[in-house]
Amino acid sequence: MMKSMSRLLGIFTVMTGFLFVSEAKAMNDVKSLDPQQQSIITIAAFTASGDMNRLTPALNAGLDAGLTVNEVKEILVQMYAYAGFPRSLNAMFALMGTLEDRKAKGIVDEEGPGASPVPDDLDRDAYGARVRADLSGLDDIPPPAAWQEFSPIIDTFLKEHLFADIFVRDVLDHQERELATIAALANMPGTAGQLRYHLGAAMNTGITEAQMRDFTLVLGAEVGESVANDASNLLDEVIDARSQ
Repeated sequence: MMKSMSRLLGIFTVMTGFLFVSEAKAMNDVKSLDPQQQSIITIAAFTASGDMNRLTPALNAGLDAGLTVNEVKEILVQMYAYAGFPRSLNAMFALMGTLEDRKAKGIVDEEGPGASPVPDDLDRDAYGARVRADLSGLDDIPPPAAWQEFSPIIDTFLKEHLFADIFVRDVLDHQERELATIAALANMPGTAGQLRYHLGAAMNTGITEAQMRDFTLVLGAEVGESVANDASNLLDEVIDARSQ
């Protein structure tokens, strides 16, 4: 009995060590995303899935990598538009607890600048429509699609709130927002269509193909192989379509 348990323990130890080495190698292969960008991915992914046990280490890693407190807050604000208020607020509470623990350990985290004031005369409808067109890789704002005509209020909320109220905030740039968005969508079930669009949108902000490939490596090493594989397959489709 004791020999069997020892053998099983040995197998488990070897497997655990193999997984650790594999994950470490995968992260070493990431060349084009800096540690802050990698942390944006993990923070967004675990916020979207509601995995608080994995989010707390990701928050610590992001702060250690140099993300400011306001940048992390802004990632979580971005997440409410895609994962909903409950998970965004849960993540905000996790951040508050993380900061308290770090303060107790004598760690002083940089607050960082907040968002610049929004001009009083901002045309939110026009601004949001322009941002959405830019993310779509379009020079001109297209006529309304069928879904926009079917539910104009959703289209209004998307333009005036998501792509204006949120995207106008300069704590994160559009590349960072899209990086957070694709990480969240990749780690949520039933969002393949939205992920496909935002993988293209991320590249339209200037994220390179190499960075997108590294994005899937980070997912595989930190979030899960199945999540990474699904995202990688969609990314292949997006890249193929863009090359035609």
